[in-house]
Amino acid sequence: MNGEVASIAINGMAVDSNGWASPELAAIRELLRQRALALGLLAPDGGAETTNAAIDALLEREVKTPAPSEAECRRFYEGHPELFRSGDLVFVRHILFQVTPGSPLNLVRAKAEQTLARVAQNPDEFETCAKTLSNCPSGQHGGNLGQIGRNETVPEFEQALFGDGWIGILPRLVKTRYGFHIVAIDRRTDGRHLPFDIVRQQVSERLAERVQQVALRQYVRVLAGQADIKGVDLGAASTPLVQ
Repeated sequence: MNGEVASIAINGMAVDSNGWASPELAAIRELLRQRALALGLLAPDGGAETTNAAIDALLEREVKTPAPSEAECRRFYEGHPELFRSGDLVFVRHILFQVTPGSPLNLVRAKAEQTLARVAQNPDEFETCAKTLSNCPSGQHGGNLGQIGRNETVPEFEQALFGDGWIGILPRLVKTRYGFHIVAIDRRTDGRHLPFDIVRQQVSERLAERVQQVALRQYVRVLAGQADIKGVDLGAASTPLVQ
């Protein structure tokens, strides 16, 4: 392909995927925008904020998900005891390679991967790299984020911190809504397991979010099946959530 990016169009409307995490997300956004237009939820000249609000209204209207039952909540709770703990702490440093609209995503990822390889081989260079390369204010302090507990950061970052008992520099990049992170876990302090009655609402919310993700994916695939789509395959799209 020689680095060329295929042109994307939804029902004849060109889609610019620059600044999006993937071409699929950019195409999904346009697909949902067009559906909101068709239902009168959005005016043709609607700006970015108006479009976001219209897409939210569209999904609330057309994607219905049932609340999880008590039995489903208990099964999830018993099958994932590591998720429901109190007092777990990790002492973390990171280097952030920020991704913003218009950022050359492949170049940002490549730079992050090169830096990860460098600090993995020479951990003593982590602080220097954080000070010179990180897009987070913590870079001034060598990337030090201090101690972080559960539910104190975005889910994708929390999963990387608490998903296993890793100590040291994670051997992979952590991708979040903010960009690519190189993460070093210096120390852990274990907490205690929480009883079901205390976390019942939290379990319900987690399950509801999972069900909603499945429903959203199905909804996008239905819309995609009714649309003329060029340059991207939405049948294999990983998530329909828009930025």
